Amino acid sequence: MIPKYRKQFNQDFSQEKYSLLKEYLKQKSGLEPGFRISESPIFLTKDFEAKLISASESIIDQIKTLSPDLLQKAIPDNCRVPNDTNKPHFFTIDFGICKNDNGDIEPQLIELQAFPSLYAFQKIFEESFCEIYPFLSEIRNNMSQEDFKNHLKDLIIGDENPENVILLEIYPEKQKTQIDFIFTEKLLGIKTVCLTKIKKNGKKLYYEYDGNLIEIKRIYNRVIFDELDRIADLKTEFDFREDVDVKWITHPNWFFKISKFLLPLLEHQFVPKSYFLHQFPDDENLENFVLKPLFSFAGNGVNLSPTKEITDTIEDKENYILQRKVNYEPVFEDINGDFSKGEIRLLYIWHENDERPTLLENLARMTKADMVNVDFNKKDAIWIGSSNAFFAQE
Repeated sequence: MIPKYRKQFNQDFSQEKYSLLKEYLKQKSGLEPGFRISESPIFLTKDFEAKLISASESIIDQIKTLSPDLLQKAIPDNCRVPNDTNKPHFFTIDFGICKNDNGDIEPQLIELQAFPSLYAFQKIFEESFCEIYPFLSEIRNNMSQEDFKNHLKDLIIGDENPENVILLEIYPEKQKTQIDFIFTEKLLGIKTVCLTKIKKNGKKLYYEYDGNLIEIKRIYNRVIFDELDRIADLKTEFDFREDVDVKWITHPNWFFKISKFLLPLLEHQFVPKSYFLHQFPDDENLENFVLKPLFSFAGNGVNLSPTKEITDTIEDKENYILQRKVNYEPVFEDINGDFSKGEIRLLYIWHENDERPTLLENLARMTKADMVNVDFNKKDAIWIGSSNAFFAQE
């Protein structure tokens, strides 16, 4: 979408440089990424960036007007965690890069979450692209590495000693996102701890390090709470629903409150019309909508072609939405003259004393399949997978 940079990147690209990109990430982390790394960044215009920010600011404004009681309805009763907070610490918004009926390229909201994504990884990813393709430094993110670190440090560690702050995950060594955990540890000096290793004494939580029990005062939470029930024979001393003396970053309840649950409540030209399944009007056509479960991760359970036969069999219709389909436009040209589609996720954090969240980074995903998920691409496809967006400066 920025011909100058797309042309220059494609001319400079080689498989050797792609291998070097992945090797940089491995050298810096000691681990190969558990997900596919795209060969290319995506390039977006200043005008497109303005549309993204305008839509995001409107969405933030609308969320700020919603009552706490309404947001509480989004939390399943069996997933409610004590000591809720007034706002989330993390806020991410996903937009598809689409073409409208007039032929214009525009963003369309896909989903939003109050859950941390690959913040530490994406900053290193952006830097790695710039190291291998130096001309990209002209249009890199304006936030310095030091400012980026200080934002995350203030948010996650606060005034605590880093040894009393942990990144919490379930079986972190098995997660595709483990490389982000490693970069977070390096950036902030905190430990990644598996939920099964947490010790509990009264209302206090501990983890073991070098034979010593260390109190946990803040938890950078990466556990998706509603997925714990699906893990067979999971044994833990600590249940999320217990009242314990820790500060959640971010509180688990916000995973549900800022989610697909909000999509039917939002209005904007870049927000596709959505309905709860049990409220889907008779005058709408199912063929124009995508069926999504409210509580799913990484595209699980999404149906791109729902039928009445399918929706009629769903008993808990209040836990599904129908979102109007959007037209992802293949605009990212590869070295063979083929084109990929893309999504961009804006990575915000929300300091507790700030009225509005702060945009730190972005995460892009590229695909040549119907869904923006690398599992749905052909194995020999290129210009697919996890990426980063660079915006024109003028």
